[in-house]
Amino acid sequence: MASIHWALLLFLVQLPILATSSAHSDGNLTLWCHPDQAAALLQLKQSFFAAATTAALLPSWQNGTNCCLWEGIICDASSGLVTVLDLSGHGLNSYGLDPALFSLKSLRRLDLSMNSLGDYSYNITTAEFERLALLTHLNLSNADLYGQIPIGISKLVNLVSLDLSSRTVSDYDDPTSPGDSFNHLREPNFEILVANLNNLRELYLDGVQIMSSSGEDWGKALAKYVPHLQVLSLEGCGLNGPIHHSLSSLHSLVAINLGSNDVGPIPEFFADFPNLSELQLSYMNLQGWFPQRFFQLKNLRVLDLSSNPNLSGHLPNFPHASSLYTLRLEETNFSYAKPSSSGNFKLLRELTLDRKFLSMDFLSSFGVLESLCQLKVDLMDSSKDFGSILSWIGDLRNLASLDIYRCDFSWTTPSSIVNLKALRSLKMFDSNLPRPILSEIGSLIDLENLEISDCKLHGSMASSIRNLTNLRSLHIVNCDACGTMPAAIGYLRNLKRLEISGPDFSGSIPAAIGYLRNLRSSQLSGSIPYAIGQLKELTHLIIQGGSISGRIPSSLLNLTRLAELDLSYNHVSGHIPTSLFALPKLRYLNLFWNQFSGPIEEFDAASSCLQLVILRGNELAGQFPNSFFQLTDLVHLEINENNFVGSLDLSSFWRLRKLSSLDLSHNKLSVTNEEGTTSFSTYLSGLKTLGVACCNISKIPRILTRLHDMSYLDLSCNKITGVIPKLIWERWSSSLLHLNLSHNMFTGMELTSHVLPFSCPLEVLDLSSNKLQGHIPTPNSSANYLDYSHNYFSALLPNFTLYLSETLYLRMSNNSINGHIPNSVCNFSMLGVLDLSYNNFSGPIPSCLIENARLSVLNLRENQFEGTLPSNITAACTFKTLDLHGNKIEGQLQRALSNCIYLEVLDVGNNLIVDTFPFWLSGLPNLHVLVLRSNQFYGSIGDLVRDQQSKEYFSSLQIIDLASNNFSGNLSSEWFGRLKSLMANLNSSGETIVGQNISAAPRGFYQDSIEITYKGSVVTFERILTTFTAIDFSNNRLEGTIPESVGQLISLHVLNMSHNAFKGKIPAQLGHLTDLESLDLSCNQLSGEIPQELADLTFLAILNFSDNQLVGKIPQSRQFLTFDKSSFEGNLGLCGLPFSNPCGVSLAPPGMARVEKSSDVDVILFLFVGLGFGVGFAAAILMRWGRIGKWFVKSARALRT
Repeated sequence: MASIHWALLLFLVQLPILATSSAHSDGNLTLWCHPDQAAALLQLKQSFFAAATTAALLPSWQNGTNCCLWEGIICDASSGLVTVLDLSGHGLNSYGLDPALFSLKSLRRLDLSMNSLGDYSYNITTAEFERLALLTHLNLSNADLYGQIPIGISKLVNLVSLDLSSRTVSDYDDPTSPGDSFNHLREPNFEILVANLNNLRELYLDGVQIMSSSGEDWGKALAKYVPHLQVLSLEGCGLNGPIHHSLSSLHSLVAINLGSNDVGPIPEFFADFPNLSELQLSYMNLQGWFPQRFFQLKNLRVLDLSSNPNLSGHLPNFPHASSLYTLRLEETNFSYAKPSSSGNFKLLRELTLDRKFLSMDFLSSFGVLESLCQLKVDLMDSSKDFGSILSWIGDLRNLASLDIYRCDFSWTTPSSIVNLKALRSLKMFDSNLPRPILSEIGSLIDLENLEISDCKLHGSMASSIRNLTNLRSLHIVNCDACGTMPAAIGYLRNLKRLEISGPDFSGSIPAAIGYLRNLRSSQLSGSIPYAIGQLKELTHLIIQGGSISGRIPSSLLNLTRLAELDLSYNHVSGHIPTSLFALPKLRYLNLFWNQFSGPIEEFDAASSCLQLVILRGNELAGQFPNSFFQLTDLVHLEINENNFVGSLDLSSFWRLRKLSSLDLSHNKLSVTNEEGTTSFSTYLSGLKTLGVACCNISKIPRILTRLHDMSYLDLSCNKITGVIPKLIWERWSSSLLHLNLSHNMFTGMELTSHVLPFSCPLEVLDLSSNKLQGHIPTPNSSANYLDYSHNYFSALLPNFTLYLSETLYLRMSNNSINGHIPNSVCNFSMLGVLDLSYNNFSGPIPSCLIENARLSVLNLRENQFEGTLPSNITAACTFKTLDLHGNKIEGQLQRALSNCIYLEVLDVGNNLIVDTFPFWLSGLPNLHVLVLRSNQFYGSIGDLVRDQQSKEYFSSLQIIDLASNNFSGNLSSEWFGRLKSLMANLNSSGETIVGQNISAAPRGFYQDSIEITYKGSVVTFERILTTFTAIDFSNNRLEGTIPESVGQLISLHVLNMSHNAFKGKIPAQLGHLTDLESLDLSCNQLSGEIPQELADLTFLAILNFSDNQLVGKIPQSRQFLTFDKSSFEGNLGLCGLPFSNPCGVSLAPPGMARVEKSSDVDVILFLFVGLGFGVGFAAAILMRWGRIGKWFVKSARALRT
């Protein structure tokens, strides 16, 4: 009997195996997959290409084999139809989803997450997904499928789980990182998406921007259409609150994640969900008191309230603490009571705390955390219990991951971290790491991941890392006192990811890096060693940020598995090795912003799989290489901002059928589009972005008439005439994000109204510098950046502000627009830059523009605005530039401007302001430019000791222009002595310190302009760089002597104190101003000799001492001999060159008329100047004198005679 039982048991165990074997061996059984589905899957495979780290691409997927046995495939046991396709995390790449996927209508589960299945310009056909009507589970998270969620997904009525999210993924063992997923939900909106999904139990849309995002909209939709929802994850979706009470009907909710949204207070009804086990509410700006009821939930496993600094609460002794797995309370305002007894947190696995909780009283309440494997602590200001806290951490013997923030390890030695034998990941941020702690780190021999960022190191890392031979990932980033990269790096033979970078790393990358044969991803600082060619497994090499120069070593060409090479933002020079383009695995090549030069030689592209080539911002020259036309996998090509020459027709790219992004701008190319008789009518049909700025184009390229879904078009800086065609907004209404047609000769637009019918918000619309006229055309969907400047527009739509609710940058300068600014401009809640300069606006300035807490730049110069300045400027003022020059502003300068602590440029010149000197502005720490010229300011410039008790007095000022006012009195000797910013040697890098950085702007900035008297003429400074400084006190009634302290301003370029009543001698200390380019002391009452020290001012280009009472010999230096006698006329006692009378000979008769300084020279001068907060850029200054100036000089001379 026993033997029968054993035989029966053996038969039952073998039965499934026998059944499966029989099914596989008999092709007539239904388990053999259907041929049409096998063919569709093979077609799908053909659309994929593997990441370089993948040894083979779906090797089991072979023609002639049973697809039901293929990797990632499950078939129905009775029909043989494919029901499951799971290729998540396979490192697959593609240019979109192949249509063959949607022929698999039997699919019930589809998971393509954690791959890279589309580039940023790829859009799924909206209706394809509804063909997969049987789907119950759909996961496309982190799949690089950008854009709008396809409407077809809303038709999948059987869906139980939908995941379209983008989550942060950290895997230090895999250098390839998955991309984002869909990034917005507009049409369909949220309600349409879920309206048919009544069976849905799990919804993950993290990172999807839900355009209709009020709490009422999405809350009502979920309650109405998805009543049985169990998991709701909408982190970072741009939601707005408050949460609608209808959500309380979702009693089945088990997990809620609403982090990184602004949905107001958390409703208490969440605590009524009986099965709630996960509540994540981080980064939500929650305020008030967090309800205690949530701590009573019996099934609560995860509680994340972190990064809500205004959220208060009280931690009780958790009655059900034993159920918690994760507790995150950092950056909250929670308090706790001293526990009466130890808690029971035996299951706690993840704990995150900051300094408010880091006391031994609180930590002891957790009892023994025997399951804790992940700990994050912020140890700032925890010196009191520091040693005890580290000992407590050292007792967590099962801890596998430890993140430490803002810790000063110099408070205690040793740290007890050495006891964490189970530790596999250690991350330290913004900490002070003395030599003992570095030694302790070196004893954690089982570490697999080590990250040290923004820390201060005391001692070499060499001894610390030598023993960490199990490391697979090492990151040392932006640390102080790093020194050279240690050669001990060569001992880490298991290392796969390496990032060592930062400004304090010096020297070369050590040759020992060549021993890291398993290294796959590397981001480094320092020059590239020849030994890098030994890293045969390397797939990603990233060396960014200005640290390397010289040429690319030839050994780099040995890296035959290299998939990504990024050397951007460096100083690498020489020719680009052509064999680089033929590396067999290389997909991404980024050489942006280097110094590569010369032509690109032709190369063999047959083995290339390049998808992205960025050569922008170099010095490459010669013809466009024909070999590029053979890169048939190319998706993205940027060669803009080089010196390529010759003609290039867009039809030449016909072989590059996958090309979606092409930028040829800013070369010396002549781009044509003469299709002629070519039969390749579909070339570049997938193009989504096209840049052909400054390419000598005279008409709209024909290819644009055949392109769909364009997202970026730059035709600026060409010679295109006629009207702007309507196809731009008719064909690309829902896809176009960036449109730049500036600097052409367009005269009109094919519009039936003055509203541009774009259905999606634009990022950039630039129509500047054309010949457009009439009403300004406004997009009906708000744009981030709008530039209409330098046209002939004369009017605005009456309700134009209705369309600009999300506009950040609006420029309408240099037009002929009349009338008042409408009060509706106050509805610009997002506006950061408003430039209406050089128009004919009139009336008062709307008070909201001055009081707007968001506005950084307001430029209203050269209009007809009148009235007084609004006074209600609050402490929230964000102005960086306020330019009201050339209007009819009256009254006083508002004292409330002293609230604008970010102010860098203040120009109220050429108005009707009557006031005293604004000494109350002297405390503004960032003020670089102050222009008060041509008003009615009066009185003393100020007694600094009396007016300003602070040690800081105009501490950043570099340009001050007080010309043509009624200032009087003496200059205090301290006036110049406290202008510290003019006493330092300024850098000569040309960095910009005036300009508003706008990320959406085509050139990335807003430029300021001011007018000052420079080298004898009123000059418009269109942009301002750090190397330029100027003081202009001319045309006032100042008197007394010129203070000797002016000689301390060693960085000064321009000094104009002409047309005042200064007496005494010219200070010899002016000879210390070795950077001085223009010096004008004319029309005063100065006496004595010209100091010989001024002969050493070798940069002096303009000098005017005329109409004073100077005597003696004019200094005879090479520089002084360049000035003609007009610089010295009107001083009867001067002798020597350039006058004809030598010293010691009687002077001309006293009846000689005084001569005003004159010049009839036309000058165009380009300088690099700047002031404070924008990105660095070059700048030009245009100075025009022209015919009117010559006529005036000629007439004046005639009158004198």
